[in-house]
Amino acid sequence: MYDTLRTENTVSDKKSKFSAKEVQVYYGDTHAIRDVNVEIEDKTVTAFIGPSGCGKSTFLRCLNRMNDTIDVCRVSGDIRLDGEDIYDKTVDPVQLRAKVGMVFQKPNPFPKSIYDNVAYGPRIHGMARNKAELDEIVEKSLRRGAIWDEVKDRLDAPGTGLSGGQQQRLCIARAVATQPEVLLMDEPCSALDPIATEQVENLMTELREKFAVVIVTHSMQQAARVSQKTAYFHLGELVEYDETANIFTNPQDQRTENYITGRIG
Repeated sequence: MYDTLRTENTVSDKKSKFSAKEVQVYYGDTHAIRDVNVEIEDKTVTAFIGPSGCGKSTFLRCLNRMNDTIDVCRVSGDIRLDGEDIYDKTVDPVQLRAKVGMVFQKPNPFPKSIYDNVAYGPRIHGMARNKAELDEIVEKSLRRGAIWDEVKDRLDAPGTGLSGGQQQRLCIARAVATQPEVLLMDEPCSALDPIATEQVENLMTELREKFAVVIVTHSMQQAARVSQKTAYFHLGELVEYDETANIFTNPQDQRTENYITGRIG
């Protein structure tokens, strides 16, 4: 089942990008995340796996303060990006989200042209001094999103007119256009067919050469194929975090083994 595990998954010599300590998340009176401690490595694909409702997406959204947009949500603990407390009052969440890009479960291109979808972030962050520089950013981002060759002759066409797989790669291009340091991906392939899924998975492998990539996935096969580190969440707890090969072949916690072998989930 997991013969797609790659031997390089067992090697880890990367520096920490995110550091989370004693993270708690509450939705009103509900304690959704408990005592999460994790170091997320740079230039690595880290997969969050676990049953539905286990807290993996909730924790992912802590990393770029998307939970700030939920009135009843409260986050405590310490989360640092390159040593900087991302919940410090001096940190602008908008600027943080330029550094920590996000791709959602369902492709969500803006109701704009393909060009303007990608140009939106660089424009609002003042990354280009003129049209030529913006053109360069858009092309580079679409190339990183592995979609340039498919759309280069119709950049004025609406992004919503693309296929589902193309829309998701456009959203990835949009996310990387602000030159993030981390890319968060919440179930990025769940709405895609197998061919589009393979394209996005190949893209993750390419992008990790430049960013830390963190994915939430229900697919253990996907985690095995693309990630080097895997975190298993269960009932709001981070049960186990290790090299992906170890999680799938030699888990240390019985709850992890039960999930991997299909006894729970």
